[in-house]
Amino acid sequence: MNQATSCNMPDILNTTDGKERCVGVEIELSGLGYEKLVNLAAELLGGKAVLESRYVSRLETPLGSFVIELDSEPVKELALEDERLPQSIRDLGGQALEVIDAAAERIVPLEIVSPPMRFSQLENIEVLVDSLRKAGALGSRDAIYFAFGLQLNPELPDLEPATLVRYYQAFAVLYDWLKARHQLDISRKFTTYIEPWSSRYTDLLIADDYAPDQRQMMVDYLDTNPTRNRALDLLPLFAHLDKPLLDQYVEDPRIKSRPTLHYRLPDCDIDNPEWHFSSVWNDWVVVEQLANHAGDLAELRALFRESRKISLRNLTHSWQATSEKWLHSKGYV
Repeated sequence: MNQATSCNMPDILNTTDGKERCVGVEIELSGLGYEKLVNLAAELLGGKAVLESRYVSRLETPLGSFVIELDSEPVKELALEDERLPQSIRDLGGQALEVIDAAAERIVPLEIVSPPMRFSQLENIEVLVDSLRKAGALGSRDAIYFAFGLQLNPELPDLEPATLVRYYQAFAVLYDWLKARHQLDISRKFTTYIEPWSSRYTDLLIADDYAPDQRQMMVDYLDTNPTRNRALDLLPLFAHLDKPLLDQYVEDPRIKSRPTLHYRLPDCDIDNPEWHFSSVWNDWVVVEQLANHAGDLAELRALFRESRKISLRNLTHSWQATSEKWLHSKGYV
């Protein structure tokens, strides 16, 4: 791995058409007012912000177009002429909106959504996150009701079923290790949107002879995971591959079609000086590396299958500890 920067790089940097792979990043945080966040991000990223609608700004930068928004559709769409508001609040006019906005900015996360960025550009996100911390940004640990996430949308090297299955398998066997590495705040541990895949699907996935075509791959997953609420959400990818098939299982306007995985597990612990964006990214790179080293992946899958059997050893040894020891022995971490 490349150690020249804090963000490690996987072995497979390009897609099969020769272009450098990209990744989108989504960061949820609090502690900074909306305008302050927009202005600070514009300064740090070298861009100019344009307010597109209430609580939605687009920031054009040399890296592409960022979106900064309040992660609440009701607040973003709020207007004094809305008849759903009590007349007493509407009569207060702008003062009422100021009070509502102040409360919303304290409770609802502000979100920074990056454009697809080349892997080699991710140091810019590292600098951005560290700078926002110094400016007073807060993450999940600041309040029990915060459950802020840092999500990655890595582009895949190609979309062949065999490639996709390798990535799924690598994630499945590393889920416990990743969850321990991220040290999830209690607020996120109690949420439903970072659940592992169903046990029945995982058992099917890790079999040595699992080699589905695209349709069967999607059906196998959707039969037991017809939801966005998974630590690795495959629905945006499936919307890209075969939206009519996906629509037979899930119809949700929030699903955005893209040729990427949607990694939702990490929390955003931005006010912790020991936490960095690169820590999250580098753990994902371990998944990348394992997915693209077939012999190691087969070996760890075999150990994982063995760990799911009922035995005295498995009752006294956690899979998380076993997988971590294996990763160290192979030089992945």
